[in-house]
Amino acid sequence: MKQSDIASLRLYQLISPSLPIGSFTYSQGMEWAVENAWVNNVDSLSGWLETQMKDSLAWLELPLLLRLHGACETNDQLRFFSCSHQLYVSRETNELRQEELNRARALLMVLNKLPGSENWPQLLAWRDALLKSQIAGFSLASYQWQINKKQMLFGYTWSWLENAVTVAIKLIPLGQSDGQAVLYRLAEKIPSVVESTMLVNDEDIGASTAALAIASSLHETQYTRLFRS
Repeated sequence: MKQSDIASLRLYQLISPSLPIGSFTYSQGMEWAVENAWVNNVDSLSGWLETQMKDSLAWLELPLLLRLHGACETNDQLRFFSCSHQLYVSRETNELRQEELNRARALLMVLNKLPGSENWPQLLAWRDALLKSQIAGFSLASYQWQINKKQMLFGYTWSWLENAVTVAIKLIPLGQSDGQAVLYRLAEKIPSVVESTMLVNDEDIGASTAALAIASSLHETQYTRLFRS
């Protein structure tokens, strides 16, 4: 089997919903948005998620993921920590910061238990950075498994989108077929999001999604909750 084929399979594992990092327990503010009818059907859900893809992922998570991968290539521990920390401090509410830490810790536990991980010196030496954000572990695994950078960005975005749609199916509630229609519609936006990510300069990295921040902050005191964010 070619290395590129193995790399693709490793990426599928990394973005699989079965990866035990607890993604299914977080709605990232959507639970409050649904409760208050900001998101209540296919069109409003598509708009909510497309806005986050274009205004947040394309300017914050994905550019930092790309730079974290670059830091792995050059063995730049300081830059790796800086990028991981930048994502953490960019989370605008307490519950989103806690989500970042919890996902990071869970992914690090998974990576530490995989065969051959004892040959990854960064898992110990870069532990502080790996515990700050999920994308730190995602980038390190992508580097170790020789996953193409662009495919890494595609995979991360798809994983985020799939989880968000799964959350919406439970909360709105949305039928499975409608959920697939949203995935189908927004998947077409991913290539342009990734392409724009590749053009973001260091000084332009950052995002502020006001609606998400409001929804998340109010979700922290929401009376009944199914999700942790």
